[in-house]
Parts: sequence; C-alpha cells; structure tokens
Amino acid sequence: MTVIVVGAGIAGLTAAWHLLASGTPPTDITVLESSNRVGGKLALAEVAGSRLDVGAESMLAVRPEAPELVREVGLGDALTTPATTSASVWSRDRLRPLPTGTLMGVPADPEAVRGLLTDEEVDRLRDERPWPVELSGDVAVGEYLAARLGDAVVDRLVEPLLGGVYAAQARQLSMAASVPALHTAALRGESMLGAAQAAAAARAGTRAGAGAFCGIVGGLGRLPEQLQDSLRAAGVRIETGVTVRELARTQAGWRLTCGPVPSPSVHEATSVILAVPPPSAGRLLAGVAPAAAATMAGIEVASMAVITLAVDRRALDAAGHVLPGSGFLVPATDARTIKASTFSSNKWSWVGDLRDDVVFLRASVGRAGEVAPLQVSDEELVDVAVREVGQAVGFPLAPVVDSHVQRWGGGLPQYAVGHLERIAAVEAAIEGVPGLEVCGAAYRGVGIPAVIASARAAADRLQASRSSEERSVP
Repeated sequence: MTVIVVGAGIAGLTAAWHLLASGTPPTDITVLESSNRVGGKLALAEVAGSRLDVGAESMLAVRPEAPELVREVGLGDALTTPATTSASVWSRDRLRPLPTGTLMGVPADPEAVRGLLTDEEVDRLRDERPWPVELSGDVAVGEYLAARLGDAVVDRLVEPLLGGVYAAQARQLSMAASVPALHTAALRGESMLGAAQAAAAARAGTRAGAGAFCGIVGGLGRLPEQLQDSLRAAGVRIETGVTVRELARTQAGWRLTCGPVPSPSVHEATSVILAVPPPSAGRLLAGVAPAAAATMAGIEVASMAVITLAVDRRALDAAGHVLPGSGFLVPATDARTIKASTFSSNKWSWVGDLRDDVVFLRASVGRAGEVAPLQVSDEELVDVAVREVGQAVGFPLAPVVDSHVQRWGGGLPQYAVGHLERIAAVEAAIEGVPGLEVCGAAYRGVGIPAVIASARAAADRLQASRSSEERSVP
C-alpha cells in the first residue's frame, strides 16, 4: 500500500504518523501541503526576538489524544499546565471574574454568576423553563439555552466561551456537536442546571487537582515541527508548496493532479487521506463522491486573526500596572472588536521567563459572519487590540515594542444545526469509495484532541480496509 496524505496540518501529520506506527505500515507515505510550512493552525513566529505561538496555544488535557501524541514524538517532558487559570469576562465595561464550574457557560451554581449577571438575570436563570415541545433532534445551543435559562446566560457566558472555541454564534451552533452533554440532557427533558451540576461533580471526582488544559514549553507549534522531523527521519516524504487540484480514480488506486494548470505534476498512490478544510475537501471529492462533496462544500468557515503584542514590562511596573489573571473573554453583545485576550506571560511560566523586559499578550478578532473587522490592515488590528485591551484592564498599555498579526482565513469550520447527521452521511459516502478517507476539524470536533482522534480513526479505517482486501484475494 502506498498512501498520499493531502494536508500537513495536525490532522494530516497525525494520520501519517499513525500509519507509520501501525503494525503493517504502508510501503510508501507522502504528505502534500499547499502552504509553505506544516502545522496548519499550530504555528510559531518571532515576536520581540522570542518564538511564540501565533495560533492555538493550549489543548484539552482531559482527553488523552493530544498528550499521548506529544509523548509519542518525544516532547513529553515539555508538557506543561497554565500557571494561572483565573480568567475574566469584559462585560458592561468592567472585567468580571469568569465563574468556574460551568458547563460551556451554564453554571452549576447560579450564585456564582451574580455580578456578571444582574440580580434579575440570575433570577431568570434560576427560573429554568421547559422547552415548549419534546426535543427529538439537534437544536441551536444558544436558542435552546436562551429559552430555558434566559438570554443573559447565553449572551454573557455561553456565547463568549463558544466563540473562543468555534468563532461561532451560539444561536446558530449545533448543540449536539458543540456541547453533547447538554444535548443528551435536553433529549431526556432534564434540567440544564442539573446537567452542569452533574458535570461539575464528575470533574471533581475524576480529575481532582488536575488541569483541564495543557501546553508545550516553547509553544504548541513545536508539535508539528517535531512530527515533521520524525516522519522524514522514518522515510516519509513531506512536500510543501504543492496544491492538489484534482483527485481521480485509476485502475490501481488514485491519481492526484498538482501544481499550476500550464505545468501540472502527477502523484499516484493506492490510497489517499484528505486532511484539508471543507472548501478544499468539497472540490477534491466532486469527481469521486459527489454527495459528500456537496455537503463538505456547504460547511461554512469563519476567519479570524491573532494579534500578539510585546509590551514594555518596566513601563508597566513603573506605573504600578498589572495585567490580571490569564486574560478575558468579550461578549459579542457588547460590540467590541476583539473577542478575547490572553495574557501569555501570566498564563504560561515559560512565556513569562522569555524576557525580563517584556510582557507578552495576545488578542483575537473574528467571529462567524463578521467580515468588516478583518478587512483592515495589520497596523489597524494592532491599534484596536492595544486600545481595547487597555480599555478592558483600565489603563493604557505601556509602549508596545513589537507586534505580530497572524490571519487565519477560513480556518474554523462552523458546526450548524444538524452537523453530525451531515457528517455521518459524508462518512457513509466515503466508506463506499475504497482507498479513500477524510479527517480534520470539519468532522467531529475542532479541538486538537478531536482532530488527532479523527486522523487516527481515518488511518485505522484505511489499514482495516486494505487488510480486508488483501484477505479476500485468493
């Protein structure tokens, strides 16, 4: 078996790694990436002379897939947890503590959100109301929770948290795909507050003292770099700057047409794994699985930008100014441009130790359906980040000594209502095409552990189907 993996984000690299580590690895593995580097939304860049994450900077530790992969590639000693998880919500012109013990914003104890919500809003939260009809399928998480717990808990808690993960609008986001624990309780007609309480009790019982998130000393961007080095050392070819334009069946397997139309190049393999965003997957599947292609092409994607700032630490200290906690979230209802800010030097000890004279922080911009905030220059994005972070913390930021803007165009797939049913149909259609698999953030989770799980599953299915074919040959 020879395999071509299209896409060298964490999904594609993991798929290649998992194939390589299987009991009977393919005789030949090639990874093709259209951009000039591997890693996708895991990326490092130099800011004020130091390398920092300018994409994802933390991952769930309560799922095993990501820490396992980090250890497999030899970075286990670099796993780290946040130095502080004390975050805030910039709501109604003030930073207010983000309550702990919530299930994606639904509090286990309504009293914990008093102050962030007004007394009237807390009373409405306590007055949990039934959904008007028996729920039998998927529903928008924001629409459902607003009807049962009130608009405020969605606008001030659920929306900022979901926006940080999906860059999505809660009132359009699939409850089944984004918060399955709440959806399961909703299908049973159970209390949403009760579901949050049960989740809080489970966390206390199973992970006492353990953090929910982890990172890597030196940045998450080290993971794809290490994967690339390990794969190449094992003989896997990784080619960047190669755009796959067409995928076609052949008698022996697959032909991939790459490069510019006037001078195309061709790659052939017995099997292919597509680890690319929905628009690219839709285009490549059009000739081999048209129904799956149409579904993938219909998945909307959101764009965002991460603005990293290096601020003069001595000027902050001289003015007696302190950045509080690990950062803050911003409700969309407050009509700010930024949607969150992370005080990286506070959150990660390794970042805080990088330089004595600089404090690093970052802000993010971009929600689903928002176009205008990203249609400005990098300089304007830096200006708005400096201004709004300063407004949130209550003092102007000290002189910014360096900055970096990383744009992620179309980087976040949107899980609309009915997403899981549509993905099940895509998977069923792909199952009928021998030697073809798909994986990535568009399918069953956008977080790093979910993407790793998706890639491993694709590699396992490919191996299983090939083994089955070999056994059937007399």
